[in-house]
Amino acid sequence: MGGLRPPIKKSLHQYHYHYSSRSKSPMQPAFIGMNPYLEDPELWTEVHAWLMVLLARSLNPLLTPRYRAAVEKRVYTDAVLVGIPDVSVFQTDTDPRPTASTQVLSQPMQVNVPMSEEVQESYLEIRQAGTGRVVTVIELLSPKNKRAGVGRVKYNAKRTKVLTSHTHLVEIDLLRTGEAQPISVQVQSDYRILVSRAQQRLQAELYPFNLRDAIPKFRLPLLLEAEEPILDLEPILNEIYQEAALEMAIDYTKQPVPPLKEADFLWAQQRLNGTFL
Repeated sequence: MGGLRPPIKKSLHQYHYHYSSRSKSPMQPAFIGMNPYLEDPELWTEVHAWLMVLLARSLNPLLTPRYRAAVEKRVYTDAVLVGIPDVSVFQTDTDPRPTASTQVLSQPMQVNVPMSEEVQESYLEIRQAGTGRVVTVIELLSPKNKRAGVGRVKYNAKRTKVLTSHTHLVEIDLLRTGEAQPISVQVQSDYRILVSRAQQRLQAELYPFNLRDAIPKFRLPLLLEAEEPILDLEPILNEIYQEAALEMAIDYTKQPVPPLKEADFLWAQQRLNGTFL
């Protein structure tokens, strides 16, 4: 009779592989780049917050001890339209009690009432250790940043402040709809990443890409003498999808919000069904 077998030791890599392989499901997205279903305004606030935190977590081992990535928040008040939850409050009594005189009630028009809400948008600051100097700002655009209103005004004010400073700007736009930030040439693309290095302004590096493209990898600008890490957003988005259990909130049989062009929706369905064209 042999003794008890010693416990099998696993590396962190083995644990990660086991988790990743176990967590795959038939509906796990097969997109080679951006998953358009994550753009849904009902999910985007969550995706935005997750991405900033996971991006900071992935960057800090590459940045320390000279720098650190810190998550910051931009807070402002914006107006949203709040619907009326119960239309029955406007219905007249179908069996009114007899009265001396009969009065006819006017039928009201149903409208939405703008209400104020607090908006929080997270972004990253790459800070120099020791001095606290902000070397780079990483922004992920939200729907409010891309349409007229307080959100765009607040974002543009922050953007202008960075662009007129000695701080680098990385601007990530993973939303197909809305008004893109202006640049000197007209570039048609679903998504884009802009890297504005302080020492090269007014020039900047633009990485445009479309739904069917892989998300570009790019270098994170730091101080001139520092080695620049490469940012790869795709594995971070995949991690968000798994960690946040987003498959429970997405119906891949329907058009995403905002909807895709018909040809792109057909392509997306073929990807999801395992027919890659």
